[in-house]
Amino acid sequence: MSKIVPSKPFLLILYGFPGSGKTYFSRQFADEYQVANLQADRIRAELFEEPKYDQSENNVVAQLMDYMTEEFLSAGLSVIYDTNAMRAPQRKALTEIAKRHGVVPLVVWFQVDIESAFARNVKRDRRKADDHYAAGWDRTTFESIVSYMQNPDQKEQPVVISGKHYYSTQRNAIIARLKDKGIITSKEYTTNMAKPGMVNLVPSQGRIDMTRRNVIIR
Repeated sequence: MSKIVPSKPFLLILYGFPGSGKTYFSRQFADEYQVANLQADRIRAELFEEPKYDQSENNVVAQLMDYMTEEFLSAGLSVIYDTNAMRAPQRKALTEIAKRHGVVPLVVWFQVDIESAFARNVKRDRRKADDHYAAGWDRTTFESIVSYMQNPDQKEQPVVISGKHYYSTQRNAIIARLKDKGIITSKEYTTNMAKPGMVNLVPSQGRIDMTRRNVIIR
């Protein structure tokens, strides 16, 4: 199925606890829309055979992420910056990158309670695409990361979504904001609104007794 090309490019800047669902969202959004999905955990795994997650390594990953973001935006392609933009200066720097290229930046805040996020973090399944490259933090490290984070303020105008909602609900909230900013057209917006699912009336298990059907065809 062909992907939807937005009317104008944009930059999604993600924020939320480890385990809040950022990569889960990014993967599915990139499957629908023509965007470059820059996943920091995957880039780190490609660069470092045994990642240490120290400051020097973090700087290398961040510099490469920023460089790739600039290149994609300059080519007119939207970008999902899939890493936790934990600090306000980092988000400000990304916003400046977007503005240099005439692109609208949008901070997306994935909200979930700490205990649920930590539980997801420790239960990561490396066989799954969304967990394959992600780090699994112990409690001390997880709490240290959380304490270092700076929540977006009203000036950043983040889109706040629940990390526990279905992808379609998360996507619709973001698409609605992009529509308000003139990035997504009304046609693109209505095309991607969640539609009611079909109800399966056929039992998933067991044999159907054809002699007890109430439907008569004349």
